Amino acid sequence: MHIAVAGNIGSGKTTLTGLLAKHYKWKAHYEDVETNPYLSSFYEDMRRWSFNLQVYFLNSRFRQVIEIRKGNKNVIQDRTIYEDAYIFAPNLHAMGLMTLRDFENYSSLFELMNSFIQMPDLLIYLKADVPKLVEQIQKRGRDYENSIRLDYLSALNERYESWIESYKGKLLVIDVKELNFSDNKEDLGQVIEKIDAQINGLF
Repeated sequence: MHIAVAGNIGSGKTTLTGLLAKHYKWKAHYEDVETNPYLSSFYEDMRRWSFNLQVYFLNSRFRQVIEIRKGNKNVIQDRTIYEDAYIFAPNLHAMGLMTLRDFENYSSLFELMNSFIQMPDLLIYLKADVPKLVEQIQKRGRDYENSIRLDYLSALNERYESWIESYKGKLLVIDVKELNFSDNKEDLGQVIEKIDAQINGLF
């Protein structure tokens, strides 16, 4: 079984992925943040490094999905390949931070990869407003994220909402505005109850 957690920067994907992996004894696949060679450069100069960063993520997540489907374990994945293709890359292009040539090249590569993969058995979308995202980003204190602009987060949120509205797979939306599942066991319990209701029919 392949479960994926989607959401904007700072929505709590990595934290929830770890908590659910521990609770359900699932194997966790995390987003490649700490060893990503382009991330800090990207936040310093988005226009210069946007294409490199997006291709790196696309390659990394494509490999993850292939590995997940080849294996026989229940896996939870931190962020999906679809978010790169339908949210981050188009947003960079719309903001003038990725050229049309690079965006079309990227999109063509994604379309090819997408023809070889399946959707997750369940997608968990963490819905968060911009103040919540900013609070979470500041809380984790990554230096390279200090320069993230509010309009950038807001634009990403709009694209997330649009993508989720048109998503065709099995979906669970969790509004995290009033939740603190990292520190509050009751909040985590609420999330687990909702997931239990969704995955009962998947086994």
